[in-house]
Amino acid sequence: MKVWYDACTGKHMRYGIAIAQRLRKAGHKVILTTREHPDTLPLARALGEKPIVVRKYAPASLFSRLEESAHRMLKFSEMFKDDLPDVAIAHQSIELCRTAFGLGVPIVLTADTPHAAAVNRLTIPLAKVLVASEAIPKRLFKSYGQQNVVQFRGVDEVAWVKDSKPMRVSGHKRPLIMVRQMETQAAYALGKSDDTLKLAEKLTSLGDVIFFSRYKRVDREEFTVVKEFVDTVSAVARADLVLSVGGTISREAALQGVPSIVITEMGRTYVNRYLAEKGFPLFTAKSSQVLNLAKKYLGKRFDVKAKLAELENPVDVIERIINEKQHA
Repeated sequence: MKVWYDACTGKHMRYGIAIAQRLRKAGHKVILTTREHPDTLPLARALGEKPIVVRKYAPASLFSRLEESAHRMLKFSEMFKDDLPDVAIAHQSIELCRTAFGLGVPIVLTADTPHAAAVNRLTIPLAKVLVASEAIPKRLFKSYGQQNVVQFRGVDEVAWVKDSKPMRVSGHKRPLIMVRQMETQAAYALGKSDDTLKLAEKLTSLGDVIFFSRYKRVDREEFTVVKEFVDTVSAVARADLVLSVGGTISREAALQGVPSIVITEMGRTYVNRYLAEKGFPLFTAKSSQVLNLAKKYLGKRFDVKAKLAELENPVDVIERIINEKQHA
C-alpha cells in the first residue's frame, strides 16, 4: 500500500519514522512529509530520513498560521493529484487531515493531548480510526465526534523508546539536570506563563543544568543552553533529573528510569498520570514545589525494564490496522 505520513513537530517526526520503518519492512511504500521547524529536519537527519519538506512553521500570528496551513494543503493537493495514497497517518497534522479527508483518503490518527482543543476540532472528527492510549477516556474523543477509537496499553513514546539503546555515559562531576522549555508558541499554550528559565536557575544549586530552548537560543551564564539539535531520547538517558511542562521529554526519561518532574500548570495529563500510576518515575508538581521534589529524587535511577516490557507499542496497532485495510 501507499502510505502518507506528515510530521509537523519533532515528536511527530520521531513517531512517523518509527511507523515508516515498520511499514516499509512489511512491504508498504511510505511517503514522509514535514515542514521547516526547529526540530523536524535535524531529527530526520539524525535518524537517517529525508522527508519531503512542504512550507514552514510560522507561529508569528494567527494570520501567518492560517496562511501557511492553506499553502501546505494546496501543495499536498498538487502532490497527490494524479496518485493518491491508500491511507494517511498522522499525529494530528491539521494539513494532512484536511487534505486527505477532502480527497477521500482514509486517515489513521494518533492523539494524546485532549487539552489541545483547536487541533482536536480540526483533526479528530476527520479520522477513519483513532489510535490512542488507554489512559485517555474514550468519551473525550467521542465528544469531538470520533466513534472508532482503538486503544493500546501504553503511551505514544513507547513507540520509539522501547527498542532504543542510548548511551548512558556522563562526564559531569555534578548531577546532570535537563530542563525543557514550554512550547510557548503552541496554540494551547498561548497566554500561559513559562517558568522554566527561573526554575533552571534554581536547579543550578543542585547540579549542572542543560536547558533545551524551543525557539530563541539565548545565552545564560548560570547554565548551558543547547544551541544545536540534540536527540532527547539519548540525552535524557544520561540525566539524573528531567524537568518539563508538557511531558514528552519527561515521559521519554521516565520510560528509561530517569526521575522526571512535570510542572502541573499543564502537566496533569491523562498519559502522565497513567505512567506515574504504573510506577514509572514521573512526578507532577507546582513550580513552587519543584526544588524540594528535585532534591528528593535527584539521581535515583529506577529499574523499569519489566514495566516497559509490559507496555504495548502503538506501532504494532497501527501496522495491524494497515494490514487489515490491505486485505479488506
